[in-house]
Amino acid sequence: MTDRPASRTAVLVAQARAVADGRILPGRFADPIARHLLDAGEQEAVDRARDDVPAQEWRLRLSWEFLRATAEHMAVRTVVIDDAIRAAGSSQVVLLGAGLDARGWRLAALADVALFEVDHPASQADKRHRLRALTPLTEPRYVAVDLAREPLGPALTAAGFEPARATTWVWEGVVMYLTPAAVRATVDQIAALSAPGSRLVLNYSVPSWFAKAARATFGRLSRLARGEDPMADEPNRSAWTPQRIRALLAAVGFTVVADENLATSAARLGLMGRNTGRLRTFRILLARR
Repeated sequence: MTDRPASRTAVLVAQARAVADGRILPGRFADPIARHLLDAGEQEAVDRARDDVPAQEWRLRLSWEFLRATAEHMAVRTVVIDDAIRAAGSSQVVLLGAGLDARGWRLAALADVALFEVDHPASQADKRHRLRALTPLTEPRYVAVDLAREPLGPALTAAGFEPARATTWVWEGVVMYLTPAAVRATVDQIAALSAPGSRLVLNYSVPSWFAKAARATFGRLSRLARGEDPMADEPNRSAWTPQRIRALLAAVGFTVVADENLATSAARLGLMGRNTGRLRTFRILLARR
């Protein structure tokens, strides 16, 4: 069940949040926990990216540019999702593909909530190792499931999940790495476990030649630099138009009430960055049942 390694994309996300902490959207975004989830080498890359003067050596400059762009993306994405969690006010929250998410340690709205973190066993074991002595605001209930091979319901209910209670589902930074069939199968499972009044916060990417070209270019440059491409083992496998994702959710009883690309979200939050093209590729929708 653990025949794949822990997600390196999860580490990239934590690094980006650590880069953004206190620098991007101050007063709206903060993640002081992210840095504590990183090892010494991962923290060094964060420190370089937080410096406004890039290194002259091109390999380090590549990492600097990529982490700073990703930090902007993650700050916007995190604020939008945090706001959605607060607005939903559910007493039961499930993070699907939780990675190195730190909401249970930093988001006050979750202090009295039953919080479930669902992830692949290898990634979840890596996170629990990295947590060290950090004390959460609410103790997450860990659910180790490989959704490509196992149903979600039995493991989730065994951890104390109550299907009869309205739930907020957060599916962040995962859909793009799944095949369309896997996305549909997971949506079916979410619907089967969602009581009336449940909410779904879903982050997805739209079809984009710009995104494909940018990712391919970064991969080639990483190989030339003899560095690690954190996304090499997690290629993008699906992209969805708003119409297709809306139809998919409608078929299982979810109504989309908001759907916005991250460039629009950034402008609404007052962030005018350099990465508008990339931000337009990603969207966050809110749906209710």
